[in-house]
This record gives sequence, structure tokens and C-alpha cells, in this order.
Amino acid sequence: MALEPKPRDFPRIRSAVKLYRVSSIITGVMLLLLCLEVVLKYVPVFGVELELGGPQGFLALVPAGTVTAVNLSTGILIAHGWFYVLYLFADFQLWSRMRWPFWKFVLIALGGIVPLLSFFLEVRIAREVKTYLAGREAELSASAPVEVTH
Repeated sequence: MALEPKPRDFPRIRSAVKLYRVSSIITGVMLLLLCLEVVLKYVPVFGVELELGGPQGFLALVPAGTVTAVNLSTGILIAHGWFYVLYLFADFQLWSRMRWPFWKFVLIALGGIVPLLSFFLEVRIAREVKTYLAGREAELSASAPVEVTH
């Protein structure tokens, strides 16, 4: 018999779903920006990086390796890394509270490194958790003893 979440954990699960949804959207957007940055930098046709506040202007694409001001390309890389850490934390929190098998943790974790996957998983996982909680709460309220007053 598979383990199920305890009813006392339902509020924590709802909180974990909110954190997961927000972190998955942010991580997904940052991953798409990172993919764009990698294409711009490493595809020979482009070979550019994003520079902020340099001699070319406020925001400019400059040849790779010639950034003299703030390198936004590196900033995107670093930001995605830290948001992915938050995403993994949210994934772990939700996974452990829902008492899912380990493969589900790995699947959700892949959402932060496979472009667009986090957006699909965010919808699917949130719907699955909400449906599960609603069903369990209905089941628990139906089996709760009815108090009779005279």
C-alpha cells in the first residue's frame, strides 16, 4: 500500500504547491533566456553577448569576449542557477509532503533543465495535487462522525 499524505499536512501541501508554481515559472523563463543567450554566444553566425552600461549604450549586443561593462549573459546564467536551486527546494518540499515515488522527484527536477518542460509540469502537477486534496478532503468529511444535538 502506497503512503499517502496526512490530513494535517494539507495546508503545507497547498503552500508547497504555490512555491512550486512560482519557482517553476521563474525557472522556466530563466531557462529560455539562458538558451537564447547560449545561441547568441556560441552560434558562429551571432557570436555576441549582452552588455549593460558599456560604451555601445545602455543595452547592447557586443562580440563575445569583448564585454567591458556588466555582462548580462553571465548574469542570466547565474540567476538561472540560483532559481533552479529554489525550484529544486520547492520540488523536494512538494514531493516529500505528497509522499510520491522518487522518479516523480526526478521528473519534476528535469523541468528546470529541459526547455519548456517546467511550464507543462507546472500545470499538470498543480492540477494533480489540487484534485488529490479535494478528493481526500471530501472522503474524510464523508467518513467523519456526525454530531447529533438534541
